[in-house]
Amino acid sequence: MDTFEAIKTRRAVKHYDPQHQMSDAEIEQLMSLVRLSPTAFNIQNFRFVRVQDQTLRESIRAVAWDQAQVTDASLLLVLCADLKAWEKEPGRYWANAPEEVRDFMLPAIAQYYRDKEQVQRDEAMRSCGIAAQTIMLAAKAMGYDSCPMDGFDFDAVARLINLPEDHVIAMFVVVGKQTKAAWERPGQLPIDEILINDHF
Repeated sequence: MDTFEAIKTRRAVKHYDPQHQMSDAEIEQLMSLVRLSPTAFNIQNFRFVRVQDQTLRESIRAVAWDQAQVTDASLLLVLCADLKAWEKEPGRYWANAPEEVRDFMLPAIAQYYRDKEQVQRDEAMRSCGIAAQTIMLAAKAMGYDSCPMDGFDFDAVARLINLPEDHVIAMFVVVGKQTKAAWERPGQLPIDEILINDHF
């Protein structure tokens, strides 16, 4: 599918065929594209929890406003980020770079993140947001629909998936075959209201 067309036709779909299953090959294809999403300093701090267990999905649905897409979509991904990815073997993020690039980047990573918890969290959210859009556009190109979600109890879901202490949940993204189309777009702001030239 053309990229422009994927952007135009991607919608937040709420109703999915619970009988449809994505193949392992499709999921691998989707995740192979998502892992190419950019992250600051290439730290790849995103982590994706694929929730397959139906009982766990039911438990998550119970703390997600009983939204049907949690259990009915073919794929439920909890987008998380490792807040401390920057200090966990950072050399691997630049393993294939020239030595002079590695020598510059590795100290820069530490300088940027060390003792800056807000920066670590902000980067986590940025990384997951970019990854979420990649998932949704790639899914659309593969013939699937999707929905980004933040209507859930973050603390409860963290407990259900055994989220490590140094990780944070950003959102869910579900992917599957729709059974009911999304509403018509309710209204987009004009470009001249959202695009500011030079100064507010």
